[in-house]
Amino acid sequence: MEIAYVKCGDYYIPDLTLPEEPRPMGKWGRMHREYLKATHPITYTNLILSGKLWTYLADLNEQAQLRLDTLVSQMKAAEGITEALKARDPMQWVQRMNSIRDRAEEILREELIYV
Repeated sequence: MEIAYVKCGDYYIPDLTLPEEPRPMGKWGRMHREYLKATHPITYTNLILSGKLWTYLADLNEQAQLRLDTLVSQMKAAEGITEALKARDPMQWVQRMNSIRDRAEEILREELIYV
């Protein structure tokens, strides 16, 4: 591995660049990053220094979003929330969907984010 250096005044500083990652970190990635900073600083630092932090968090965000969608659809089916309910009583549909989303996000935080 060859490292390039840049002269800055009297000092040579390594010219380090992070790899490009086109995927967004997202809500779940940011939450996990803050968790890593607070509780696992060594792992967090190792990921930064290896240049894999952004990719790791983008992957985690995609997994979390897929898991959230799956949980919400399973809970909707289990509780019998349909489009007919949405047409008949929109406010009850919104209440029940918000409840499902909150519970699914809580499960996701316990399973993927804060571990």
